[in-house]
This record gives sequence, C-alpha cells and structure tokens, in this order.
Amino acid sequence: MERLDRIASHDGIVTAVKKSSVEVRIKAVSACATCAAHAKCGFAESKDKTVEIPSDDWQNYRQGDAVTVHIDESRGMLAVWMAYVLPALLMLAVIITLSLLHLPEWMVVASAFAVLGLYILILYLRRRKVESHFTLTLTTKQ
Repeated sequence: MERLDRIASHDGIVTAVKKSSVEVRIKAVSACATCAAHAKCGFAESKDKTVEIPSDDWQNYRQGDAVTVHIDESRGMLAVWMAYVLPALLMLAVIITLSLLHLPEWMVVASAFAVLGLYILILYLRRRKVESHFTLTLTTKQ
C-alpha cells in the first residue's frame, strides 16, 4: 500500500475517454503551492495541462467527471532530475571540460548544445522505457 504523504495529486476534469486511457485536464489550483515540487513539476506553470493516463477501468469514466490524478512523489522528483538537472549538469560538464582545453568559445557552445541534443534524442528513442517509470493513477472525486 502506498503512503499518502508520498503521493502528489492534482484535481482535474475528464476531457475524453479512449479505449485503455483517459484524457484529463489538470486545473491549476492554489494547492500546488503546498506541494514540495510545485515549482518544478510543470503543472503550476500554466492554467491548464492535459495528460493522457492509461487506465484498465477507462470505461468507468465519462467526459466531465471530476477526478484526482496521483503520482508517487519520488517518481515526480525523478522526472525533475531527468528533465532539468541531468541535462544542465551534462552541458555544464561539457562547457567546463572544453573550456579547460582552451577550445574556441563557439566550439564549446556548439558542443554543449550537441550533447544536449544527443541527450534529448536518447530520451526520445527510449521514451517507452522512460514512460514505464512514471505511473499516473486516477481516482474519482467524491
């Protein structure tokens, strides 16, 4: 059983029901301010975000249903690391290393962006494996 204090959750409205998944519009609410990762998760950045959540019981949801989307907080922090921290560290490492080798600035910058592009390409090519680490769950609001 999952500990409730280790779960991040967001209220939302079902916008579409597809076979084996439910599309939910997340409403930005002031509760995001109390979440430890609110500044990093992306849900607090705009008014509404739409997420598609795989669901075995997709037939139990209807368009317009009020739901709560849950993700384990540790998985949310892993997403932050993969999306923000690791790419920044990779670029910084390339910049420092190539600068110490006294390469021209344009080459340092081009190499840093090349490494970032390569990182994004690897994430894209392995997106199914990456997605399997992040499980969102739905509950109907009472």
